[in-house]
Amino acid sequence: MELYIVVIGIGVLFLIIFAKTIRIVPQKEAFIIERLGKYTETLEAGFHILMPFIDKVAYKHTLKEQAVDVPPQTCITKDNISVEMDGILYLQVVDPRKASYGIDDYRFASIQLAQTTMRSVIGRLELDRTFEERDSINIAVVDAVDKASDPWGVKVTRYEVKNIEPPHSIKDAMEKQMRAEREKRALIAESEGEKQAKINRAEGDRQELIARSEGEKQKRINEAEGRAVEIMRVATATAKGISSIAEAINQKGGMEAVNLRIAEQYLTEFGKLASTNNTMIIPNNLGDIASMVATATSVIKKT
Repeated sequence: MELYIVVIGIGVLFLIIFAKTIRIVPQKEAFIIERLGKYTETLEAGFHILMPFIDKVAYKHTLKEQAVDVPPQTCITKDNISVEMDGILYLQVVDPRKASYGIDDYRFASIQLAQTTMRSVIGRLELDRTFEERDSINIAVVDAVDKASDPWGVKVTRYEVKNIEPPHSIKDAMEKQMRAEREKRALIAESEGEKQAKINRAEGDRQELIARSEGEKQKRINEAEGRAVEIMRVATATAKGISSIAEAINQKGGMEAVNLRIAEQYLTEFGKLASTNNTMIIPNNLGDIASMVATATSVIKKT
Protein backbone atom coordinates (compact mmCIF):
# COMPACT_ATOMS: atom_id res chain seq x y z
CA MET A 1 0.00 0.00 0.00
CA GLU A 2 2.78 2.38 0.91
CA LEU A 3 4.54 1.46 -2.34
CA TYR A 4 1.39 2.28 -4.27
CA ILE A 5 1.20 5.72 -2.66
CA VAL A 6 4.86 6.36 -3.44
CA VAL A 7 4.33 5.45 -7.09
CA ILE A 8 1.36 7.75 -7.33
CA GLY A 9 3.35 10.58 -5.74
CA ILE A 10 6.22 10.05 -8.16
CA GLY A 11 3.76 10.12 -11.09
CA VAL A 12 2.19 13.36 -9.88
CA LEU A 13 5.62 14.88 -9.41
CA PHE A 14 6.58 13.79 -12.90
CA LEU A 15 3.44 15.40 -14.34
CA ILE A 16 4.18 18.66 -12.51
CA ILE A 17 7.76 18.66 -13.75
CA PHE A 18 6.53 17.94 -17.28
CA ALA A 19 4.02 20.77 -17.08
CA LYS A 20 6.69 23.16 -15.85
CA THR A 21 9.09 22.05 -18.57
CA ILE A 22 6.90 22.14 -21.68
CA ARG A 23 5.64 25.45 -23.11
CA ILE A 24 3.69 25.90 -26.33
CA VAL A 25 3.47 29.49 -27.51
CA PRO A 26 0.47 30.28 -29.78
CA GLN A 27 0.85 32.14 -33.06
CA LYS A 28 1.21 35.96 -32.77
CA GLU A 29 2.13 35.76 -29.08
CA ALA A 30 5.38 36.07 -27.13
CA PHE A 31 6.35 34.78 -23.66
CA ILE A 32 8.97 36.48 -21.47
CA ILE A 33 11.06 33.92 -19.56
CA GLU A 34 12.82 34.72 -16.29
CA ARG A 35 15.40 32.45 -14.72
CA LEU A 36 15.65 32.91 -11.00
CA GLY A 37 13.95 36.29 -11.34
CA LYS A 38 16.14 37.56 -14.18
CA TYR A 39 15.19 37.97 -17.85
CA THR A 40 16.50 35.08 -19.91
CA GLU A 41 14.79 34.99 -23.30
CA THR A 42 11.67 35.72 -25.31
CA LEU A 43 9.77 32.71 -26.58
CA GLU A 44 8.07 33.08 -29.94
CA ALA A 45 5.34 30.87 -31.44
CA GLY A 46 6.13 27.14 -31.23
CA PHE A 47 7.21 24.37 -28.85
CA HIS A 48 9.73 25.14 -26.09
CA ILE A 49 11.34 23.29 -23.15
CA LEU A 50 12.14 25.10 -19.89
CA MET A 51 14.10 24.21 -16.83
CA PRO A 52 11.55 23.24 -14.19
CA PHE A 53 11.37 25.31 -11.00
CA ILE A 54 14.11 27.60 -12.36
CA ASP A 55 12.56 29.13 -15.47
CA LYS A 56 9.12 30.71 -15.37
CA VAL A 57 6.87 32.64 -17.75
CA ALA A 58 6.87 36.14 -16.30
CA TYR A 59 4.86 37.98 -19.02
CA LYS A 60 2.67 37.08 -21.96
CA HIS A 61 2.12 39.53 -24.82
CA THR A 62 -0.01 39.46 -27.92
CA LEU A 63 1.71 40.70 -31.06
CA LYS A 64 -1.56 41.51 -32.83
CA GLU A 65 -2.70 45.06 -33.40
CA GLN A 66 -4.87 46.13 -30.47
CA ALA A 67 -7.78 48.58 -30.48
CA VAL A 68 -7.82 50.47 -27.20
CA ASP A 69 -10.86 52.55 -26.33
CA VAL A 70 -10.00 56.05 -25.10
CA PRO A 71 -12.73 57.11 -22.64
CA PRO A 72 -14.62 60.41 -23.12
CA GLN A 73 -13.04 63.50 -21.60
CA THR A 74 -13.81 67.21 -21.46
CA CYS A 75 -11.60 69.50 -23.54
CA ILE A 76 -11.56 73.31 -23.68
CA THR A 77 -11.30 74.87 -27.13
CA LYS A 78 -9.45 78.07 -27.99
CA ASP A 79 -12.72 80.06 -27.74
CA ASN A 80 -13.39 78.62 -24.24
CA ILE A 81 -16.07 76.09 -25.22
CA SER A 82 -16.19 72.76 -23.38
CA VAL A 83 -16.50 69.72 -25.64
CA GLU A 84 -16.54 66.06 -24.75
CA MET A 85 -14.37 63.85 -26.96
CA ASP A 86 -13.44 60.19 -27.14
CA GLY A 87 -11.56 58.01 -29.57
CA ILE A 88 -9.91 54.71 -30.42
CA LEU A 89 -6.17 54.11 -30.26
CA TYR A 90 -4.58 51.36 -32.35
CA LEU A 91 -1.25 50.00 -31.13
CA GLN A 92 0.95 46.94 -31.48
CA VAL A 93 3.70 45.38 -29.35
CA VAL A 94 6.90 45.22 -31.42
CA ASP A 95 9.39 44.49 -28.61
CA PRO A 96 7.95 42.19 -25.91
CA ARG A 97 10.96 42.69 -23.60
CA LYS A 98 10.55 46.50 -23.55
CA ALA A 99 6.80 46.09 -23.13
CA SER A 100 7.46 43.98 -20.07
CA TYR A 101 10.18 45.99 -18.38
CA GLY A 102 9.94 49.44 -19.97
CA ILE A 103 6.63 50.35 -18.31
CA ASP A 104 4.20 48.79 -15.88
CA ASP A 105 1.06 49.00 -18.12
CA TYR A 106 1.60 50.27 -21.65
CA ARG A 107 -2.13 50.25 -22.48
CA PHE A 108 -3.00 52.53 -19.56
CA ALA A 109 -0.03 54.79 -20.31
CA SER A 110 -0.99 55.06 -23.99
CA ILE A 111 -4.56 56.01 -23.10
CA GLN A 112 -3.42 58.71 -20.68
CA LEU A 113 -0.95 60.13 -23.16
CA ALA A 114 -3.59 60.14 -25.93
CA GLN A 115 -6.00 62.06 -23.70
CA THR A 116 -3.46 64.68 -22.68
CA THR A 117 -2.34 65.16 -26.28
CA MET A 118 -5.94 65.49 -27.43
CA ARG A 119 -6.62 68.17 -24.80
CA SER A 120 -3.53 70.05 -25.93
CA VAL A 121 -4.52 69.91 -29.62
CA ILE A 122 -8.13 70.96 -28.95
CA GLY A 123 -6.91 73.89 -26.86
CA ARG A 124 -5.29 75.36 -29.99
CA LEU A 125 -8.45 75.09 -32.12
CA GLU A 126 -11.73 76.97 -32.18
CA LEU A 127 -14.97 75.03 -31.87
CA ASP A 128 -15.90 75.23 -35.54
CA ARG A 129 -12.49 73.97 -36.59
CA THR A 130 -12.60 70.94 -34.28
CA PHE A 131 -15.16 69.36 -36.61
CA GLU A 132 -13.03 70.15 -39.65
CA GLU A 133 -9.63 69.18 -38.24
CA ARG A 134 -10.28 65.55 -37.29
CA ASP A 135 -7.41 64.34 -39.47
CA SER A 136 -4.94 66.79 -37.98
CA ILE A 137 -6.07 65.81 -34.45
CA ASN A 138 -5.57 62.12 -35.25
CA ILE A 139 -2.11 62.74 -36.70
CA ALA A 140 -1.03 64.85 -33.70
CA VAL A 141 -2.14 62.17 -31.21
CA VAL A 142 -0.40 59.39 -33.16
CA ASP A 143 2.86 61.35 -33.38
CA ALA A 144 2.89 62.18 -29.67
CA VAL A 145 1.96 58.72 -28.37
CA ASP A 146 4.21 56.88 -30.85
CA LYS A 147 7.21 58.97 -29.88
CA ALA A 148 6.60 58.43 -26.15
CA SER A 149 5.87 54.71 -26.51
CA ASP A 150 9.08 53.85 -28.32
CA PRO A 151 10.92 52.94 -25.05
CA TRP A 152 7.94 50.73 -24.16
CA GLY A 153 8.36 48.55 -27.26
CA VAL A 154 4.95 49.64 -28.56
CA LYS A 155 4.14 51.03 -32.02
CA VAL A 156 1.10 53.29 -32.35
CA THR A 157 -0.38 52.80 -35.81
CA ARG A 158 -3.32 55.25 -35.81
CA TYR A 159 -5.86 57.13 -33.74
CA GLU A 160 -9.45 57.95 -34.63
CA VAL A 161 -11.71 60.54 -32.98
CA LYS A 162 -15.12 58.95 -32.46
CA ASN A 163 -17.37 61.66 -31.07
CA ILE A 164 -17.20 65.39 -30.48
CA GLU A 165 -20.04 66.50 -28.20
CA PRO A 166 -20.41 70.26 -27.55
CA PRO A 167 -22.79 71.56 -24.82
CA HIS A 168 -26.53 71.61 -25.53
CA SER A 169 -26.62 75.39 -25.73
CA ILE A 170 -23.88 75.35 -28.36
CA LYS A 171 -25.72 72.57 -30.19
CA ASP A 172 -28.88 74.68 -30.32
CA ALA A 173 -26.94 77.70 -31.60
CA MET A 174 -25.21 75.57 -34.23
CA GLU A 175 -28.52 74.08 -35.35
CA LYS A 176 -30.02 77.58 -35.68
CA GLN A 177 -26.98 78.67 -37.66
CA MET A 178 -27.29 75.63 -39.90
CA ARG A 179 -31.00 76.27 -40.44
CA ALA A 180 -30.31 79.91 -41.29
CA GLU A 181 -27.57 78.83 -43.71
CA ARG A 182 -29.87 76.29 -45.35
CA GLU A 183 -32.66 78.89 -45.67
CA LYS A 184 -30.16 81.33 -47.15
CA ARG A 185 -29.00 78.73 -49.68
CA ALA A 186 -32.63 77.92 -50.49
CA LEU A 187 -33.47 81.59 -51.12
CA ILE A 188 -30.37 82.01 -53.26
CA ALA A 189 -31.24 78.89 -55.23
CA GLU A 190 -34.84 80.07 -55.66
CA SER A 191 -33.75 83.53 -56.86
CA GLU A 192 -31.23 81.95 -59.23
CA GLY A 193 -34.00 79.73 -60.54
CA GLU A 194 -36.33 82.70 -61.10
CA LYS A 195 -33.52 84.61 -62.79
CA GLN A 196 -32.76 81.70 -65.07
CA ALA A 197 -36.45 81.23 -65.81
CA LYS A 198 -36.80 84.89 -66.84
CA ILE A 199 -33.70 84.62 -69.00
CA ASN A 200 -35.07 81.49 -70.61
CA ARG A 201 -38.47 83.10 -71.24
CA ALA A 202 -36.83 86.21 -72.72
CA GLU A 203 -34.63 84.05 -74.91
CA GLY A 204 -37.66 82.05 -75.97
CA ASP A 205 -39.59 85.22 -76.85
CA ARG A 206 -36.60 86.53 -78.81
CA GLN A 207 -36.25 83.31 -80.74
CA GLU A 208 -40.00 83.25 -81.36
CA LEU A 209 -39.94 86.81 -82.78
CA ILE A 210 -36.93 85.97 -84.92
CA ALA A 211 -38.59 82.83 -86.21
CA ARG A 212 -41.83 84.70 -86.85
CA SER A 213 -40.03 87.49 -88.75
CA GLU A 214 -38.09 84.91 -90.72
CA GLY A 215 -41.34 83.18 -91.53
CA GLU A 216 -42.99 86.45 -92.60
CA LYS A 217 -39.95 87.29 -94.71
CA GLN A 218 -40.01 83.91 -96.37
CA LYS A 219 -43.76 84.25 -96.91
CA ARG A 220 -43.34 87.58 -98.66
CA ILE A 221 -40.49 86.22 -100.76
CA ASN A 222 -42.61 83.25 -101.75
CA GLU A 223 -45.60 85.51 -102.58
CA ALA A 224 -43.38 87.81 -104.67
CA GLU A 225 -41.88 84.87 -106.47
CA GLY A 226 -45.39 83.49 -107.02
CA ARG A 227 -46.63 86.78 -108.44
CA ALA A 228 -43.56 87.03 -110.66
CA VAL A 229 -44.13 83.52 -111.94
CA GLU A 230 -47.81 84.31 -112.44
CA ILE A 231 -47.06 87.49 -114.41
CA MET A 232 -44.46 85.65 -116.45
CA ARG A 233 -46.86 82.85 -117.27
CA VAL A 234 -49.70 85.29 -118.13
CA ALA A 235 -47.35 87.28 -120.37
CA THR A 236 -46.14 84.07 -122.00
CA ALA A 237 -49.70 82.87 -122.53
CA THR A 238 -50.75 86.27 -123.89
CA ALA A 239 -47.79 86.33 -126.24
CA LYS A 240 -48.62 82.81 -127.42
CA GLY A 241 -52.27 83.82 -127.87
CA ILE A 242 -51.38 86.91 -129.86
CA SER A 243 -48.95 84.89 -131.95
CA SER A 244 -51.64 82.29 -132.63
CA ILE A 245 -54.12 85.00 -133.56
CA ALA A 246 -51.59 86.59 -135.92
CA GLU A 247 -50.93 83.25 -137.58
CA ALA A 248 -54.65 82.62 -137.92
CA ILE A 249 -55.22 86.06 -139.50
CA ASN A 250 -52.50 85.50 -142.05
CA GLN A 251 -54.01 82.25 -143.13
CA LYS A 252 -56.61 82.03 -145.96
CA GLY A 253 -59.98 83.41 -144.80
CA GLY A 254 -58.45 84.82 -141.63
CA MET A 255 -59.20 88.44 -142.42
CA GLU A 256 -62.88 87.65 -143.25
CA ALA A 257 -63.17 85.91 -139.85
CA VAL A 258 -61.68 88.97 -138.13
CA ASN A 259 -64.18 91.27 -139.87
CA LEU A 260 -67.04 89.05 -138.81
CA ARG A 261 -65.80 88.91 -135.22
CA ILE A 262 -65.42 92.70 -135.02
CA ALA A 263 -68.92 93.20 -136.35
CA GLU A 264 -70.35 90.77 -133.79
CA GLN A 265 -68.57 92.46 -130.87
CA TYR A 266 -69.59 95.89 -132.13
CA LEU A 267 -73.23 94.94 -132.19
CA THR A 268 -73.02 93.16 -128.83
CA GLU A 269 -71.38 96.09 -127.05
CA PHE A 270 -73.70 98.60 -128.65
CA GLY A 271 -76.65 96.54 -127.48
CA LYS A 272 -75.29 96.52 -123.91
CA LEU A 273 -74.85 100.29 -124.07
CA ALA A 274 -78.45 100.72 -125.12
CA SER A 275 -79.76 98.50 -122.29
CA THR A 276 -77.81 100.14 -119.45
CA ASN A 277 -78.13 103.90 -120.25
CA ASN A 278 -81.16 106.08 -120.78
CA THR A 279 -79.16 108.68 -122.67
CA MET A 280 -77.14 107.55 -125.67
CA ILE A 281 -74.88 109.25 -128.17
CA ILE A 282 -75.60 107.65 -131.50
CA PRO A 283 -73.06 108.00 -134.27
CA ASN A 284 -74.34 109.66 -137.40
CA ASN A 285 -73.31 106.65 -139.53
CA LEU A 286 -74.91 103.99 -137.36
CA GLY A 287 -76.10 102.08 -140.33
CA ASP A 288 -72.71 101.98 -141.98
CA ILE A 289 -71.36 98.98 -140.11
CA ALA A 290 -69.12 98.00 -143.01
CA SER A 291 -67.13 101.22 -142.83
CA MET A 292 -66.53 100.72 -139.09
CA VAL A 293 -65.42 97.15 -139.64
CA ALA A 294 -63.10 98.31 -142.40
CA THR A 295 -61.57 100.88 -140.06
CA ALA A 296 -60.91 98.24 -137.34
CA THR A 297 -59.49 95.87 -139.92
CA SER A 298 -57.03 98.47 -141.14
CA VAL A 299 -55.84 99.01 -137.57
CA ILE A 300 -55.29 95.27 -137.14
CA LYS A 301 -53.30 95.08 -140.35
CA LYS A 302 -51.06 97.94 -139.28
CA THR A 303 -50.51 96.26 -135.96
